[in-house]
Amino acid sequence: MNFAEATAVWKLSGSAPGAGLFEGRVQPGWDIAGNANGGYLLSILGRAMTEALGRPDPVSLTAHFLAPGAPSDVTAAVTTIREGRRFATASATLSNERTLMAAIGTFGDLTQADGPTIHDGGPPELPPESECAAMIIGPEGGPPNFANKLRLRFHPDDIGFMRGEPSDTARLRGWISLKGDEPIDSIALLCIVDAAPPPVFNLNIPLGWVPTLELTAHIRAIPRPGPLRCEFRTRFVGSGFLEEDGLVWDSADQLVAQSRQLALVPRA
Repeated sequence: MNFAEATAVWKLSGSAPGAGLFEGRVQPGWDIAGNANGGYLLSILGRAMTEALGRPDPVSLTAHFLAPGAPSDVTAAVTTIREGRRFATASATLSNERTLMAAIGTFGDLTQADGPTIHDGGPPELPPESECAAMIIGPEGGPPNFANKLRLRFHPDDIGFMRGEPSDTARLRGWISLKGDEPIDSIALLCIVDAAPPPVFNLNIPLGWVPTLELTAHIRAIPRPGPLRCEFRTRFVGSGFLEEDGLVWDSADQLVAQSRQLALVPRA
């Protein structure tokens, strides 16, 4: 089952005006130690929001994670807040027997976006994919299920946590793409921004589950074909919290996504 199939939703009849009710399924294998990856859950909800609004692309989407999501049938409830000529905004929840996520976002059509391009920075410098590390240490000593759903290759200098070698820099650079060279659209970018292991693993703290409290994704453009170059960093850890900032670039050196999330520091 590819990513598009794993995030599919179907509209239910009886939706009120200005709202949409959809069903989907959190598929097995998109989890880390039994909990579905947050970006994957956001992709399901984001897809429902695009369907409800009739706008193909999330532009800015913020989600608050309320409960872990195990494989199950889910319901996405979308409420339209405002519809304009270029953009539409909605709120939404994703639920099974409890609410897993609440989100608010603005959607549009990125193929119609235009304007000047000014970048103060560029994609990370990376060795070829073949020279980057493929394995991620999981709970049983192997890669988490979620890592097997994507092609993840990380800079050899940024994987000290895989070797048990702590660093003083919480940074992770690498190549990310969907398995089978499945095209990456704006919905897939919602998953990509949360696809890498937490860079805080490179610091001298316990490895463990890093629960995300809030994740914001800014989708800037539709990626050109090819693997994405990504960089994720954490600069501040304190009071039990950490932030993670992400930048995602396509094969044409185009910035296609930015993200920031607030998460809890893993405990021993």
